Amino acid sequence: MKRGILLFLVSVFLYYLDTKGCTNFIITKGASTDGSVMVSYNADSHVLYGELYFYPAAEYPENSWIDIYEWDTGKYLGKIKQVKKTFSVVGNINEYQVIIGETTFTGRKELQDTTGILDYGSLIYITLQRARTAREAIKIMTELVAEYGYYSTGESFSIADPNEAWILEMIGKGSPKYDKKGKIIEYDKGAVWVAIKIPDGYVSAHANHARITTFPLQKQNDFFNPNQTVFHSPDVISFARKKGYFNGKDEEFSFSDVYAPLDFGAARFCEARVWAFFNRINKDMAKYEDYAMGYNLKNRMPLYIKPDRKLSVLDVIDLNRDYFQDTKMDLSKDIGAGPFGCIVRWRPLTWKVDTTTYFNERAISTQQTGFTFVAQARGWLPNPIGGIIWFGVDDTYSNCYTPIYCGSKRIPESYAVGNGSIMEFSETSAFWVFNQVSNFAYTRYNVIIKDIQKVQKELETKYFNYVNIIDKIASELYKSNPDLAIEFITDFSVQTANETVKRWKKLYQDLFVKYMDGNIKTKVPGKRDPKVEQPGYGQEWYKLIIEKTGDKFKYQWKHN
Repeated sequence: MKRGILLFLVSVFLYYLDTKGCTNFIITKGASTDGSVMVSYNADSHVLYGELYFYPAAEYPENSWIDIYEWDTGKYLGKIKQVKKTFSVVGNINEYQVIIGETTFTGRKELQDTTGILDYGSLIYITLQRARTAREAIKIMTELVAEYGYYSTGESFSIADPNEAWILEMIGKGSPKYDKKGKIIEYDKGAVWVAIKIPDGYVSAHANHARITTFPLQKQNDFFNPNQTVFHSPDVISFARKKGYFNGKDEEFSFSDVYAPLDFGAARFCEARVWAFFNRINKDMAKYEDYAMGYNLKNRMPLYIKPDRKLSVLDVIDLNRDYFQDTKMDLSKDIGAGPFGCIVRWRPLTWKVDTTTYFNERAISTQQTGFTFVAQARGWLPNPIGGIIWFGVDDTYSNCYTPIYCGSKRIPESYAVGNGSIMEFSETSAFWVFNQVSNFAYTRYNVIIKDIQKVQKELETKYFNYVNIIDKIASELYKSNPDLAIEFITDFSVQTANETVKRWKKLYQDLFVKYMDGNIKTKVPGKRDPKVEQPGYGQEWYKLIIEKTGDKFKYQWKHN
């Protein structure tokens, strides 16, 4: 193997050890039960503190500038020009129901521009403050990086509005090269990118690997032509040729294969999550199992599929809780699940025994989720009421999603930025309350999770029914008094979210009392002491202990 190829594969492997892994689903309006467009986003990182971002609408004087700080680290990157008027943003949805999510695919690391001013996080939230449609968002994002430079590594973006849903994949062009006197001698500023509209009636997903392969080449980007369903940077192919990444025919050019070459880790840790989503909603996806498991990289999945049934927001929430259940990668079935069928795995993602490298599965649902949402854009309702973000923090499998309208003028105190941090516990913070529940559940997962799911289902079903009623009341009120309607949906959003956290705090107390010290305690009417069960580890785990230890723990009935 050539040294250059070896170094590249090593860098890709190390990326999978360290990367912040996220997962996005995209559901077009023709694929949803109510005609809404949906985007889901699990923001997964061990150092990401789950909180709900809020940017109120504002107006600025001429020649205003914005300081840009990298979203992940807080590093100062530079300044960009501010627009005269910005829109309100709640989480990752704005007042025009534009939604943006992301997953990082990194790709060729040498293409990161360390002098760029806009990182992927800043790009998302600045664009949400400026865009009225998904197409306009793509235009703004690509023009901003062309003007100011793109700081991050490769990124996939989910971009949607009440009518359309898109995937935009982007990677930089590398840092400037200087001569001995410090003068720039070579610099390709900006990024190469491709955006593809997901056809109505279809769904898509991405999870830390570039998914756009070949695409129809366009002569120009007419962002406001409704018939144009593909956009790309003019140099997306010529730049690859210049760098020596590609030398085939234009029509053979694959964005993913050129800018983020596929390997075992990309399939097993990333594409497997896309497959898990597809597999649960389309009966024909079993044929891609060998690809998802990294065994047949030529058997690539399509960018989008048509689901066998239309999906509701509760369906999408449930799909966000996938852990490869009922597949060969089921996290509750392998030995890493322990005696209680736990679906989380402690990092690192890979480990070595002697000289051989092994790994854990990486599922959609994972313990390092900072925040998660399913956002809906609903075109039949006024914008402030039509946009709704179902927001949660911590593990998707053991959390609870609460509905927050995009027109809200305030956000819940329990989810507010500044209420605690990743190294500062707060009694009133949703992030810490939900983490108390999930982390306690890990101690006896297979039984505790059932109690959590009971409350989870109760609340989410109730909220789903509430929203149907709130929609109707708010829509009628909006016709005569828009301000009062917005105050109404704000109160509902804030109170519901804070009540969710209050209920979860009570759940933690109940669980701790019931399952403390490995026991299962149940109240007995009329008696002081509870009924106490001590179910132990289960027969399968006891058999495994015997298999590994022989007679070491065998009870000796007779003594010499």
